[in-house]
Amino acid sequence: MINLFVVRPIMTQAIRFNKTIKAKTMRSTAMHVAVIAVMATAVIGCNRGIKPVVNDPVKLVQIVQPVSVLQPVFSTDLGNKNVSKKDPLTLQVGYANSQIVTASRGGDLVGFDKAGQRLWSVNIGDQITGGVAIDELSQTAIISTRGGLVMAFDSVTGAKRWQQQLTGSVLTPALISNNRVILSANDGFLHGLSLQTGQSVWQFATQVPAISVRGSAAPTLLDAKTALLATADGRLHAVTVDNGLPLWSRRVGVGTGSSEVERMSDVDGMPIVDNNQLFAISYSGQLLGIDLASRQVMFVNELASLKALAVNNQQVVATSLNGKVVAYNRSNGAVLWESEELAYRHLTNPVMIGNYIAVGDFDGVVHLFDPATGKIVSRVQTKGALTNLQVQGSRLMTQSTSGQVAIWQLAR
Repeated sequence: MINLFVVRPIMTQAIRFNKTIKAKTMRSTAMHVAVIAVMATAVIGCNRGIKPVVNDPVKLVQIVQPVSVLQPVFSTDLGNKNVSKKDPLTLQVGYANSQIVTASRGGDLVGFDKAGQRLWSVNIGDQITGGVAIDELSQTAIISTRGGLVMAFDSVTGAKRWQQQLTGSVLTPALISNNRVILSANDGFLHGLSLQTGQSVWQFATQVPAISVRGSAAPTLLDAKTALLATADGRLHAVTVDNGLPLWSRRVGVGTGSSEVERMSDVDGMPIVDNNQLFAISYSGQLLGIDLASRQVMFVNELASLKALAVNNQQVVATSLNGKVVAYNRSNGAVLWESEELAYRHLTNPVMIGNYIAVGDFDGVVHLFDPATGKIVSRVQTKGALTNLQVQGSRLMTQSTSGQVAIWQLAR
């Protein structure tokens, strides 16, 4: 039996200079979707740059008999002043035990009580690129800045507790577990900080490819003692939460082609661990299902995405780079249905909310799918492009690129 999990030693040095690019051009092939990065490259003999092929987003079709699924319970407008277009907008709402903390890209951090009343507000003096994460006791809110600072605030009063300077910036929310704050920085280093003091407890260095998509997957838990981190070189790394010791490493993304752009294999969507099964998807077009008990690959499918997956008891659901929504059998990877109703609408990650699959798009629309049929049965609207959806219990949380935060309650 082939052991799919390879222990890799901690590297003493990581490549610090990472050329990152944004993926803006998408091209479907029979094998997978490849995204060509936009570069400022001039065509020989003229001054016009190479223009990407842009596909028009599919127009929405009216739902014949819409179902009422979500009801709004909270909204606030954080604005988008001082926003840098160089960083991907993946800020999320900090939500734990009805405590709400929101962050704007411009640097405003705001706390609300469970009734939606503003409790405090602070501007940190820099652009916020990662957050908000709140510990399970709803005592501490963690954010990170463009300048590489990680900052902790009292989630009830807004008082700053500590800050820690990292060598790279963090573009995703932290994982808070077992008194550790675990972060994935864009220079290839994974960090474990003390929740109480912010002091560095451990670092884990990964390989950084010469070119990668600007962004990263948020860390998650494999189990109570193990963190799972996905990196720009297409790998998953399992490390101990307490001290960052590597347990195993597994390649997910496998890029092919003659250029570094074509060989990009980032895993930017947070891996999903559910019922002793692991699911992950890569930019280079590999979707894997792994049985953790036997350490065997259950299936490998061809789909490219930069977004996290969603799972229910029977399905694993993905949104592709070109806007497909696809549901697979979570045991064998067989395609159950796929929808192109939202093609080229720059979709968010899918999430499960009640008995529905929710997917957001560039126009601020959240679409609710029937998991059995793959048909859209309901929609709700917010303002601004959506890049990420969150679910806690029966509540769906959205934050748009324009700074509009909304929380929705499952109605049925």
